[in-house]
Amino acid sequence: MVVAFLLTTLLWTQLAPPQTRAMDEIEQLQQQIEELAKLKALSEGATTPLEKEVANLESRINSARAGIVRARAQAADLALDIEARETDLAYHYQIFANRVANSYKRVRTFNPLSLFLSSQTAQTLTKDLVYQESAKAQDDRLIRGLSTEIGRLSEDKKRLESDQVRLASLEKQLNEQAEFFKGEIAKAKDYQKELSGQIASLSARQQAILSARSGSFVTSAGNVPIGSDYEASIAGFREKAPGNTFAVFSFGAYTHRKGMSQYGAKARAEAGQNYKEILKAYYGKEPVSKDTGGSITVNGVGSISFEEKYLYGIAEMPSSWPSEALKAQAVAARTYAYRYKQDGKSICTTEACQVYSQSKADNPPEAWKKAVDETRGMVLEDVVTFYSSTAGGYLTTSGWDTTDKSGNGEWTSRAYESLANSPWFYKAWYRNGYRNDSNSCGRYPWLTQEEMSDILNAYLVRRDPRGADTGRILPVTIKSCGIGDQSGDPYSMAELRGFVDNPVTSISSVQTKHNNNGSTTEVVFQTNRGTISMSGNEFKETFNMRAPGYISIPQSGFAFFNIEKK
Repeated sequence: MVVAFLLTTLLWTQLAPPQTRAMDEIEQLQQQIEELAKLKALSEGATTPLEKEVANLESRINSARAGIVRARAQAADLALDIEARETDLAYHYQIFANRVANSYKRVRTFNPLSLFLSSQTAQTLTKDLVYQESAKAQDDRLIRGLSTEIGRLSEDKKRLESDQVRLASLEKQLNEQAEFFKGEIAKAKDYQKELSGQIASLSARQQAILSARSGSFVTSAGNVPIGSDYEASIAGFREKAPGNTFAVFSFGAYTHRKGMSQYGAKARAEAGQNYKEILKAYYGKEPVSKDTGGSITVNGVGSISFEEKYLYGIAEMPSSWPSEALKAQAVAARTYAYRYKQDGKSICTTEACQVYSQSKADNPPEAWKKAVDETRGMVLEDVVTFYSSTAGGYLTTSGWDTTDKSGNGEWTSRAYESLANSPWFYKAWYRNGYRNDSNSCGRYPWLTQEEMSDILNAYLVRRDPRGADTGRILPVTIKSCGIGDQSGDPYSMAELRGFVDNPVTSISSVQTKHNNNGSTTEVVFQTNRGTISMSGNEFKETFNMRAPGYISIPQSGFAFFNIEKK
């Protein structure tokens, strides 16, 4: 029972693959700190309950030991008292023995007539008689006192002997319990090590698949060909998917969810917000004017004019978008690059920094050139101006990106990215990459009953392997769809079912729960074996590890998705 209690305090935690995005030194340090904090939180989440229970057990054992020590000290005091009383009693007993002997002699030699004749006066006779009576009374009192003390001393000795026996028994029991608890704690720690080993033992193949399916870069609105991938939309699923199938839709995907949403900026501008209001909404402050003249060093290009050549060449937002959104983008891009300029560092030309096009710099679109010129010198102080195409309605730096700043009710209809018609706001991902023409492995983004049941069986096996090689929990299509390490030997669906008592074979419904921090907290399935519930992160990792083809939840560092059933 103790083992069960201790072990159930440990959470089943899984390590999500870290987001790897090339940044400058400051950003790299920040990312390392965030990853270390994440690992620390996971470790503490698994060990804190056990440590508290261990501390509680140790406290109770120490309290019991302290009680025994106090009882032994009291027993020792009693033993010393008994010893002193026995010594005192022996002394008084010797006195009493002497008096008894003298009294006996007096009795044997006592002659009342001689006492009468030897007394010269009646007064002397009376004194002698009183003395004799007093001595007898003292002897009687001494006898009674000695008898009483002998009785008390006998009772105290018996109580001391009983207490010593009980203390010895209690100490024995305590030692046995302490050894038992040590054993139970050791078992719990062994389980913790086993759990840590399971977390750490994700095979290289699994890690490669998880890395491939969890976004490791950030898209931008300007350099990605955005078209209509109807099958990836909720409308396409409802129209084209067969009945009794499932699809997982992500709120945002390849994003760090920090700073400014470009599609959100577009919708805000269309709603009448100016660029300063947009920047304040996303970064918490308005820009100030700085001297941004001079040059900047660009990788592969060299030293060029910061305002005219470099900023004109930023290709992060379509020039057809509203002018206030373009201005907000210009200030964000300028602020991001200004740190490189100030530090004399070279800046890269890809999404790892921000996208730069030399041909665009030589012939910038008029709307973009105007946005750069009209915000010349404007930067945000003490802010790293992260931005991405679509954050999924929630940003860790500013909260809900909705018209009323809340995620209550039908919040998706109030999300600025939704109002701007971002194709990535609510999407099912099933291609090998984020382009609409990327390989789909000849399939659509929905899963059959058997395929989704297989995901749940994979989750059950990962929790309780029962002899299964969890390193073989890989996509069954790994040989035909080149993702991650293709040399693995995945379990077939039938093989995986064989490791589960009463495996999942049918799913009647699914419910996805979210919290107010833009995260999927729980996924609840009603199946042939009853209710199966897991956290959003647990589902995302198992899903990305086992889902067929390129179907995935491409979110790194967070889980915010919904599961639709037709």
